[in-house]
Amino acid sequence: MQTINDYCTVTRGENGIAQLTICNAGPLNIMNSAVIRGVREELEQLAKDRDIRVLVIRGTGEKSMIGGADIKEMATLDQASAEKFITGLRDLCEAARQFPAPVIARLRGWCLGGGLEFAAACDLRIASQDAKFAMPEVKVGIPSVIHAALLPRLIGWGRARWLILTAATIDAQTALNWGLVDQVVHEGDLDSAIAAVAQAIAKCGPEAMRSQKALLRQWEELPLTESINLSVAVFGKSFLTGEPQRHMQTFLDRPK
Repeated sequence: MQTINDYCTVTRGENGIAQLTICNAGPLNIMNSAVIRGVREELEQLAKDRDIRVLVIRGTGEKSMIGGADIKEMATLDQASAEKFITGLRDLCEAARQFPAPVIARLRGWCLGGGLEFAAACDLRIASQDAKFAMPEVKVGIPSVIHAALLPRLIGWGRARWLILTAATIDAQTALNWGLVDQVVHEGDLDSAIAAVAQAIAKCGPEAMRSQKALLRQWEELPLTESINLSVAVFGKSFLTGEPQRHMQTFLDRPK
Protein backbone atom coordinates (compact mmCIF):
# COMPACT_ATOMS: atom_id res chain seq x y z
CA MET A 1 0.00 0.00 0.00
CA GLN A 2 1.28 3.43 -0.95
CA THR A 3 0.26 6.55 0.97
CA ILE A 4 -0.08 9.32 -1.61
CA ASN A 5 -1.30 12.25 0.46
CA ASP A 6 -3.25 12.76 3.67
CA TYR A 7 -6.49 11.61 2.02
CA CYS A 8 -5.52 8.74 -0.31
CA THR A 9 -3.81 5.42 -0.27
CA VAL A 10 -3.26 3.28 -3.37
CA THR A 11 -2.82 -0.48 -3.54
CA ARG A 12 -1.64 -2.11 -6.75
CA GLY A 13 -2.48 -5.70 -7.52
CA GLU A 14 -1.90 -8.04 -10.42
CA ASN A 15 -2.84 -7.38 -14.05
CA GLY A 16 -2.93 -3.61 -13.68
CA ILE A 17 -5.72 -3.55 -11.05
CA ALA A 18 -5.32 -0.65 -8.61
CA GLN A 19 -7.42 0.39 -5.63
CA LEU A 20 -7.67 3.94 -4.29
CA THR A 21 -8.91 4.26 -0.71
CA ILE A 22 -10.24 7.57 0.61
CA CYS A 23 -8.95 8.11 4.14
CA ASN A 24 -8.82 10.62 7.00
CA ALA A 25 -12.29 11.90 6.13
CA GLY A 26 -14.19 10.69 9.18
CA PRO A 27 -16.23 7.50 9.63
CA LEU A 28 -18.50 8.31 6.67
CA ASN A 29 -15.74 9.62 4.38
CA ILE A 30 -17.23 13.11 4.16
CA MET A 31 -15.81 15.41 1.50
CA ASN A 32 -14.56 18.79 2.64
CA SER A 33 -12.41 21.01 0.43
CA ALA A 34 -9.15 19.44 1.56
CA VAL A 35 -10.38 15.88 0.96
CA ILE A 36 -11.84 16.84 -2.42
CA ARG A 37 -8.55 18.38 -3.50
CA GLY A 38 -6.44 15.47 -2.25
CA VAL A 39 -8.50 12.78 -3.98
CA ARG A 40 -8.75 14.77 -7.22
CA GLU A 41 -5.00 15.34 -7.34
CA GLU A 42 -4.33 11.64 -6.87
CA LEU A 43 -6.84 10.64 -9.55
CA GLU A 44 -5.19 13.04 -11.96
CA GLN A 45 -1.77 11.60 -11.12
CA LEU A 46 -2.94 7.99 -11.52
CA ALA A 47 -4.51 8.88 -14.86
CA LYS A 48 -0.98 9.28 -16.25
CA ASP A 49 -0.07 5.68 -15.38
CA ARG A 50 -0.75 3.57 -18.46
CA ASP A 51 -0.10 0.37 -16.50
CA ILE A 52 -3.42 0.79 -14.69
CA ARG A 53 -6.11 -1.24 -16.42
CA VAL A 54 -8.84 -0.92 -13.78
CA LEU A 55 -9.23 1.40 -10.81
CA VAL A 56 -11.41 0.48 -7.83
CA ILE A 57 -12.41 3.32 -5.50
CA ARG A 58 -13.52 2.72 -1.93
CA GLY A 59 -13.74 4.53 1.38
CA THR A 60 -12.06 3.63 4.63
CA GLY A 61 -14.27 1.34 6.66
CA GLU A 62 -17.65 -0.08 5.72
CA LYS A 63 -20.05 2.81 6.40
CA SER A 64 -19.72 4.46 2.97
CA MET A 65 -17.51 5.10 -0.03
CA ILE A 66 -18.34 8.81 0.21
CA GLY A 67 -21.08 9.79 2.62
CA GLY A 68 -21.55 13.19 1.00
CA ALA A 69 -20.19 16.73 1.02
CA ASP A 70 -19.29 18.40 4.30
CA ILE A 71 -22.37 20.23 5.61
CA LYS A 72 -20.31 21.88 8.38
CA GLU A 73 -18.14 23.56 5.76
CA MET A 74 -21.04 24.36 3.42
CA ALA A 75 -22.96 26.08 6.23
CA THR A 76 -20.23 28.75 6.33
CA LEU A 77 -20.22 29.55 2.60
CA ASP A 78 -21.33 32.66 0.74
CA GLN A 79 -22.06 32.86 -2.98
CA ALA A 80 -18.44 33.13 -4.10
CA SER A 81 -17.08 30.46 -1.75
CA ALA A 82 -20.04 28.18 -2.55
CA GLU A 83 -19.20 28.32 -6.25
CA LYS A 84 -15.54 27.60 -5.45
CA PHE A 85 -16.51 24.63 -3.27
CA ILE A 86 -18.85 23.08 -5.84
CA THR A 87 -16.32 23.66 -8.62
CA GLY A 88 -13.83 21.58 -6.65
CA LEU A 89 -16.38 18.78 -6.26
CA ARG A 90 -17.21 19.02 -9.96
CA ASP A 91 -13.54 18.66 -10.84
CA LEU A 92 -13.22 15.62 -8.57
CA CYS A 93 -16.19 13.91 -10.24
CA GLU A 94 -14.77 14.76 -13.66
CA ALA A 95 -11.43 13.23 -12.69
CA ALA A 96 -13.27 9.93 -12.18
CA ARG A 97 -15.49 10.32 -15.25
CA GLN A 98 -12.55 11.16 -17.52
CA PHE A 99 -10.13 8.63 -16.00
CA PRO A 100 -8.72 6.74 -19.01
CA ALA A 101 -9.24 3.24 -17.58
CA PRO A 102 -12.52 1.85 -16.23
CA VAL A 103 -13.37 2.94 -12.69
CA ILE A 104 -15.40 0.74 -10.32
CA ALA A 105 -17.13 2.30 -7.30
CA ARG A 106 -17.23 0.01 -4.24
CA LEU A 107 -20.43 0.96 -2.44
CA ARG A 108 -21.13 0.06 1.19
CA GLY A 109 -23.56 1.78 3.52
CA TRP A 110 -24.54 5.37 2.76
CA CYS A 111 -24.11 7.00 -0.64
CA LEU A 112 -25.57 10.48 -0.39
CA GLY A 113 -25.54 13.70 -2.39
CA GLY A 114 -22.03 14.41 -3.61
CA GLY A 115 -21.12 10.80 -2.88
CA LEU A 116 -23.82 9.59 -5.25
CA GLU A 117 -22.74 12.13 -7.86
CA PHE A 118 -19.19 10.79 -7.61
CA ALA A 119 -20.45 7.22 -7.90
CA ALA A 120 -22.48 8.18 -10.97
CA ALA A 121 -19.29 9.55 -12.54
CA CYS A 122 -17.63 6.13 -12.19
CA ASP A 123 -18.07 3.54 -14.93
CA LEU A 124 -19.43 0.69 -12.83
CA ARG A 125 -21.12 0.63 -9.43
CA ILE A 126 -21.12 -2.54 -7.34
CA ALA A 127 -22.98 -2.34 -4.06
CA SER A 128 -23.59 -4.44 -0.98
CA GLN A 129 -27.10 -5.27 0.16
CA ASP A 130 -26.86 -2.74 2.99
CA ALA A 131 -26.17 0.22 0.68
CA LYS A 132 -28.58 3.16 0.70
CA PHE A 133 -28.81 6.00 -1.79
CA ALA A 134 -30.27 9.50 -1.68
CA MET A 135 -29.97 13.04 -3.04
CA PRO A 136 -30.95 14.97 0.11
CA GLU A 137 -29.69 18.44 -0.88
CA VAL A 138 -33.11 20.12 -0.99
CA LYS A 139 -33.59 19.13 2.68
CA VAL A 140 -30.68 21.39 3.62
CA GLY A 141 -31.64 24.28 1.34
CA ILE A 142 -29.49 23.69 -1.73
CA PRO A 143 -30.22 22.18 -5.15
CA SER A 144 -28.60 19.02 -6.47
CA VAL A 145 -26.15 20.16 -9.15
CA ILE A 146 -23.06 19.16 -11.17
CA HIS A 147 -23.00 15.38 -11.74
CA ALA A 148 -26.57 14.94 -10.60
CA ALA A 149 -27.04 15.72 -14.30
CA LEU A 150 -25.89 12.15 -14.98
CA LEU A 151 -28.85 10.66 -13.11
CA PRO A 152 -31.48 11.07 -15.88
CA ARG A 153 -29.08 9.30 -18.24
CA LEU A 154 -28.67 6.42 -15.79
CA ILE A 155 -32.18 5.94 -14.42
CA GLY A 156 -34.49 8.05 -16.61
CA TRP A 157 -36.10 11.40 -15.99
CA GLY A 158 -38.98 10.17 -13.85
CA ARG A 159 -36.83 8.34 -11.32
CA ALA A 160 -34.23 11.13 -11.32
CA ARG A 161 -36.98 13.64 -10.52
CA TRP A 162 -38.22 11.39 -7.73
CA LEU A 163 -34.78 11.09 -6.13
CA ILE A 164 -33.91 14.77 -6.46
CA LEU A 165 -37.27 16.40 -5.68
CA THR A 166 -38.40 14.14 -2.82
CA ALA A 167 -34.93 13.55 -1.31
CA ALA A 168 -36.12 9.98 -0.75
CA THR A 169 -33.73 7.24 0.33
CA ILE A 170 -33.74 4.04 -1.70
CA ASP A 171 -32.23 0.68 -0.84
CA ALA A 172 -29.74 -1.33 -2.86
CA GLN A 173 -32.34 -3.57 -4.53
CA THR A 174 -34.31 -0.54 -5.71
CA ALA A 175 -31.09 1.05 -6.98
CA LEU A 176 -30.38 -2.15 -8.92
CA ASN A 177 -33.90 -2.30 -10.34
CA TRP A 178 -33.61 1.33 -11.45
CA GLY A 179 -30.18 0.85 -13.03
CA LEU A 180 -28.44 3.14 -10.56
CA VAL A 181 -26.05 0.33 -9.64
CA ASP A 182 -24.87 -2.57 -11.78
CA GLN A 183 -24.66 -5.37 -9.23
CA VAL A 184 -25.77 -5.99 -5.63
CA VAL A 185 -24.17 -8.70 -3.52
CA HIS A 186 -24.06 -9.82 0.11
CA GLU A 187 -21.78 -7.69 2.26
CA GLY A 188 -19.26 -10.49 2.66
CA ASP A 189 -19.08 -11.06 -1.09
CA LEU A 190 -18.52 -7.45 -2.14
CA ASP A 191 -14.75 -7.55 -2.56
CA SER A 192 -14.73 -10.88 -4.37
CA ALA A 193 -17.47 -9.67 -6.73
CA ILE A 194 -15.50 -6.51 -7.51
CA ALA A 195 -12.31 -8.53 -7.98
CA ALA A 196 -14.05 -10.81 -10.49
CA VAL A 197 -15.28 -7.85 -12.55
CA ALA A 198 -11.91 -6.09 -12.35
CA GLN A 199 -10.06 -9.22 -13.44
CA ALA A 200 -12.41 -9.72 -16.40
CA ILE A 201 -11.75 -6.15 -17.53
CA ALA A 202 -8.00 -6.47 -16.98
CA LYS A 203 -7.83 -9.49 -19.29
CA CYS A 204 -9.06 -7.40 -22.21
CA GLY A 205 -6.80 -5.36 -24.43
CA PRO A 206 -5.82 -2.28 -22.39
CA GLU A 207 -5.64 0.05 -25.38
CA ALA A 208 -8.97 -1.23 -26.67
CA MET A 209 -10.48 -0.64 -23.23
CA ARG A 210 -9.17 2.93 -23.09
CA SER A 211 -10.58 3.61 -26.55
CA GLN A 212 -13.90 2.05 -25.54
CA LYS A 213 -14.19 4.20 -22.43
CA ALA A 214 -13.38 7.35 -24.39
CA LEU A 215 -16.03 6.42 -26.96
CA LEU A 216 -18.63 5.82 -24.28
CA ARG A 217 -18.00 9.28 -22.85
CA GLN A 218 -18.34 10.83 -26.31
CA TRP A 219 -21.52 8.84 -27.02
CA GLU A 220 -23.05 10.39 -23.89
CA GLU A 221 -22.85 13.83 -25.48
CA LEU A 222 -22.92 13.39 -29.27
CA PRO A 223 -25.91 12.84 -31.59
CA LEU A 224 -26.41 9.26 -32.75
CA THR A 225 -25.20 9.59 -36.33
CA GLU A 226 -22.09 11.47 -35.24
CA SER A 227 -21.38 8.83 -32.60
CA ILE A 228 -21.63 6.05 -35.18
CA ASN A 229 -19.41 7.78 -37.69
CA LEU A 230 -16.83 8.78 -35.07
CA SER A 231 -16.36 5.10 -34.21
CA VAL A 232 -15.07 4.17 -37.68
CA ALA A 233 -11.71 5.89 -37.27
CA VAL A 234 -11.34 4.61 -33.70
CA PHE A 235 -11.87 1.06 -34.95
CA GLY A 236 -9.22 1.51 -37.64
CA LYS A 237 -6.67 2.99 -35.27
CA SER A 238 -7.05 0.04 -32.91
CA PHE A 239 -5.20 -2.09 -35.46
CA LEU A 240 -2.12 0.08 -35.00
CA THR A 241 -1.73 -1.16 -31.42
CA GLY A 242 -1.23 -4.83 -32.28
CA GLU A 243 -3.90 -5.85 -29.78
CA PRO A 244 -6.48 -7.04 -32.33
CA GLN A 245 -3.90 -9.25 -34.00
CA ARG A 246 -2.78 -10.83 -30.72
CA HIS A 247 -6.20 -11.32 -29.17
CA MET A 248 -7.84 -12.54 -32.37
CA GLN A 249 -5.04 -15.02 -33.01
CA THR A 250 -5.42 -16.35 -29.47
CA PHE A 251 -9.13 -16.80 -30.16
CA LEU A 252 -8.42 -18.58 -33.44
CA ASP A 253 -5.82 -20.84 -31.82
CA ARG A 254 -8.03 -21.91 -28.93
CA PRO A 255 -8.73 -25.66 -28.54
CA LYS A 256 -11.78 -26.64 -30.54
